[in-house]
Amino acid sequence: MNLRFAVLTRSLAMLLAASALAGCMSTHPPLGMPNDSVIGFSSEDGGRALAPQCDELNQPSHMLDAGRARPGVAFGCATYSNLAAMLARPADLVAPLPYAGADATLGAGAVRAYEEGRTQALKPTSTTTSVSH
Repeated sequence: MNLRFAVLTRSLAMLLAASALAGCMSTHPPLGMPNDSVIGFSSEDGGRALAPQCDELNQPSHMLDAGRARPGVAFGCATYSNLAAMLARPADLVAPLPYAGADATLGAGAVRAYEEGRTQALKPTSTTTSVSH
């Protein structure tokens, strides 16, 4: 009987905790979050990616702080701005190269070379050594 009571008590506690946490999630996340299409492309200078206009991504806040509206948040602005800055081949945004598929022979050769000890050790660089200030 004690085991049954313990199981029932644990189940009831978990149910109460779940219902209490459900109150924290009273609203759904905003719909219409941006996707990667907000990154622009300019064919000038050999092609470059353009960071999105953050004002267009702004989601107004519906919260008040002492009667004043809080500022909105531009969801995705920093992420897509950084992605636009890091693209190695910006033309892939408008005309991506087709996927050529995996090269099993090349991969197997690399594994075989490693297993047979035919690989070279990495050269030491200043980023792999300790830095003293």
